[in-house]
Amino acid sequence: MLTFLGFAMIATFLVLIMMKRISPIAALVLIPALFCVFAGKSAHLGDYVIDGVGKLAPTAAMLMFAIVYFGVMIDVGLFDPIVRGILRFCKADPVRVVVGTAVLAAIVSLDGDGSTTFMITVSAMYPLYKRLGLSLVVMTGVAATANGVMNTLPWGGPTARAATALKVDASDIFVPMIPALAVGLLFVFGLAYVLGLKERRRVGTLVMPGETAEPAQEPLLVATAAATATATSTTGSATATGSADAKAGSAAPAKPSVPASRTGGGSGSADESASDPAAHEDGFQGLDPHRATLRPRLYWFNAGLTVALLTAMITELLPIPVLFLLAAALALTVNFPHMPDQKARIAAHADNVLNVAGMVFAAAVFTGVLSGTGMVKHMADWLVGVVPEGMGPHMALVTGLLSLPLTYFMSNDGFYFGVLPVLAEAGAAHGVSPLEIARASLVGQALHMSSPLVPAVYVLVGMAKVEFGDHTRFTVKWAALTSLVVLGAGMLFGII
Repeated sequence: MLTFLGFAMIATFLVLIMMKRISPIAALVLIPALFCVFAGKSAHLGDYVIDGVGKLAPTAAMLMFAIVYFGVMIDVGLFDPIVRGILRFCKADPVRVVVGTAVLAAIVSLDGDGSTTFMITVSAMYPLYKRLGLSLVVMTGVAATANGVMNTLPWGGPTARAATALKVDASDIFVPMIPALAVGLLFVFGLAYVLGLKERRRVGTLVMPGETAEPAQEPLLVATAAATATATSTTGSATATGSADAKAGSAAPAKPSVPASRTGGGSGSADESASDPAAHEDGFQGLDPHRATLRPRLYWFNAGLTVALLTAMITELLPIPVLFLLAAALALTVNFPHMPDQKARIAAHADNVLNVAGMVFAAAVFTGVLSGTGMVKHMADWLVGVVPEGMGPHMALVTGLLSLPLTYFMSNDGFYFGVLPVLAEAGAAHGVSPLEIARASLVGQALHMSSPLVPAVYVLVGMAKVEFGDHTRFTVKWAALTSLVVLGAGMLFGII
């Protein structure tokens, strides 16, 4: 009964949000509450919710202060050189823009944190997508899938969990997986190229004002932190083509945008707001290279602080929420020593913080009910139980295939600490090494990063102003295919 209710609850949630019948926050709260009643556990609903909130509170705190910290770093210009290099490569070619999104997301993913990856990637690429009229779900889908492949880094979480659960060394899991993961990342870049070609056919070939086919200089187009932060809403009215409007705040005055011009035919049209002075009202804003929030004299301090923060995260010097809290406070104090300036920076990112934190605490209801009622355990036991006896010698393959749905419908903690040991025990009975099982368990991470149970995905869709249902409908098939490519490559190389 609980198995059926668990699958039914997840299916109901996904269907309703993809059909846009209900907002993600409302769905994350109301649907599990209703199914808790169906399971006859309504008397314990409060306990389940409090337990879920308690477990996710550190994640919510981490995201809140991470948004403030990286928002300030964007304000002061820390990432401008990286963004300038990516955008110089992208020019105004949709293919290069989409591929550049994948490359940027993969590079920034080296820090091992999905939320920071999405904040930096969206802040850099969002204005260019808006200017060229490209589909915003292409941006979120490519970024999430690239980050999912990179999420298997030993300090990213899943590898460490698998090593802990099976009592093996993390390097013995990860290092042999590098060739398969490299194939998966190349597949993401290839996918980005194909999606970019599709976007080029839709919108045509575009050039920026004053450009020729080979411009000597490309204008720097990135989002101001205020524009992205105050425009953020996971339940906004943005569509998959990025045609929605949302009011954007402006902490610093921006120079008027000049429209891109079309040089080739396409069935779609570029975002009309890019050619209108009112474009600043729809979330697009050119970055003023002389904006008041820049702190060029503090560039190396900010770079050193960020490197120190990432190093402390990797070495686990302190809990990540504490590290981001300290780093955000230090960054605000040093870069904006005057109280009014600090308040302005916090206010600029307040909408983003509120939306993401609210979504995380709403997800706590979903995960609390799923775990507290025992639904997740019954679902996992059922899936393991339906594996035929003859598949015993191929438990690594079975584990890889099961990792796709299980890491999508469950938290990484639930899968790696609850299900993986059972799969490893079944494999050991047929002579399958725990290391093979552990490596196979990583292949589902490309899909996992778009799971509704992953807080970072709400940062992604919120900053991009994309409906979560639109993102899910577009991304799931490509992310699942990427996971299967990693699994196939692992088997081909004899790793799995």
